Amino acid sequence: MTPRAHCRARALRALAGALAALLIGACPPLARANPSPAPPPARPAAKPAPAPSQIDGLLRLGAKLTNRGDYPTAEIAFWQVLRDPGASLYQTKSALLGLARLHRRQGSLTKAVAIYERYIKEYPDDERLPDALLDLGRTLRDMEVYPMAISCLYSVINSTLKFPSQDFGHYQLLAKTAQFEIAQTYFESGDFASAAKYFSRVRLLELAPADRARAHFMAAFAQQLSGDNQGAVATLHTYLEEWPADKNVPEARYLLATTLRQLKRPQEALAVTFDLLRAEHANSAADPARWAYWQRRTGNQVANEFFQNGDALDALAIYQGLAALSSNPEWRLPDTYQTALCHERLGQLDLARSDYRQIVAAGNAAAGHAPPAEVSELARMAAWRLAHLEWRDNTDRTFSTLFSPAESPRVTSPRQPPPS
Repeated sequence: MTPRAHCRARALRALAGALAALLIGACPPLARANPSPAPPPARPAAKPAPAPSQIDGLLRLGAKLTNRGDYPTAEIAFWQVLRDPGASLYQTKSALLGLARLHRRQGSLTKAVAIYERYIKEYPDDERLPDALLDLGRTLRDMEVYPMAISCLYSVINSTLKFPSQDFGHYQLLAKTAQFEIAQTYFESGDFASAAKYFSRVRLLELAPADRARAHFMAAFAQQLSGDNQGAVATLHTYLEEWPADKNVPEARYLLATTLRQLKRPQEALAVTFDLLRAEHANSAADPARWAYWQRRTGNQVANEFFQNGDALDALAIYQGLAALSSNPEWRLPDTYQTALCHERLGQLDLARSDYRQIVAAGNAAAGHAPPAEVSELARMAAWRLAHLEWRDNTDRTFSTLFSPAESPRVTSPRQPPPS
């Protein structure tokens, strides 16, 4: 036998021996006549299951990665727990909830709904069922399946009644949160009358001050959108009295001003607008961008309505108040242009020219370093208005000259001869 053939034969014998060992290990031993059968070959020890602390670490890692936005890696961590035979039932349920939350945050709403529904079906008596129902209702609302979302949120309230009282505080908070979410779902679905009713109920609950203030504001907003302007005005007044430092105050003043305009109460709308423009520094400094947005939106909308309705004097007062809020040219110059138009309409042409020249000068001063497009456009429009006013003055002078009455020649009496 050649060396090569010898090596091949030895390899075949080794392979046959390995197959035999596998078969012996896979099949039960046969009964033999010998009362002392030989012991079966030892099987390899099974891989030890991960320690509970290791599985808990994977759950914590998945939650942390989800909060960080690393969804693919977080999903791997949760699936390792779900596929691990050593995971306890509680850890398996935690992984399911973590995976559902991950898909919801990622925007995979259909996957999130499927996992939440599986969880609710398989573990109807789990203590975290109300939390899962709440998240499922929010997810269905995000998918704009409003009737199912409302039904699911009502189930949160019902499910909290069957769990032990030792965690009463948590379940009570869940029930209150579900009521708020029901009102929000009605609002997003366009049923503003129902939303106003439910928000009015929610604001009477024992909630955190910020949540009660938001429910109060949303009740007024829903009333205004449902067409109940009188009710909205009353609710907005009470909201502004009770929650003067709430973050929604500037938007509430905007809603109040526009609603009063719809009710044909322009002077009250003007007073609310001035209140917003004169906001205390302590309030506006907390969120200056938010206050600036609503100040400008409210002021411009109310002032534009006054101007279009022929009330240039009140419009001028608002535009001047807006211009005084900031020295930033991109904020101030548009309002200065509007004040110039008001001066024109009121016949105060010298003041109008002064405003237009300020705008043109600002555009020229910025010309060396490429002014913003809005400033450049305003400077061009102001220059055109100045030219228009100059043309109008020249035209008026020309017409005055052409159509003024001709000066009559002076008539002198004939010289009388001196008396004799």
